[in-house]
Amino acid sequence: MKYLLWLLKAAIFFTLFAFALNNQHDATVYFFFGTSWRAPLVLVVLAAFAGGLVVGALGMLPGWWKHRSAAAQLPSAPMPAAAAPMSATPTTDLPAVRQHGL
Repeated sequence: MKYLLWLLKAAIFFTLFAFALNNQHDATVYFFFGTSWRAPLVLVVLAAFAGGLVVGALGMLPGWWKHRSAAAQLPSAPMPAAAAPMSATPTTDLPAVRQHGL
């Protein structure tokens, strides 16, 4: 299984490497007010991908922060004894978010 994962990673790497080699032509990106940016196409695609990652991470940040602060305000439950029997349907007063490990 380990070798299959390495083979998959190598295939992805060589596919992206071939994409980069085949797209070295200059591309012009036109912005507002007559400004433009001229760069190789592979750099334009890489910049768009990186920008999407940043926008996506910033979009997730408020929800992550809200869940993190809500989890910090919950009281910590004492650890149950090892010999205590586990019931088939555990009951807890935690919100549904904490029950699912989020």
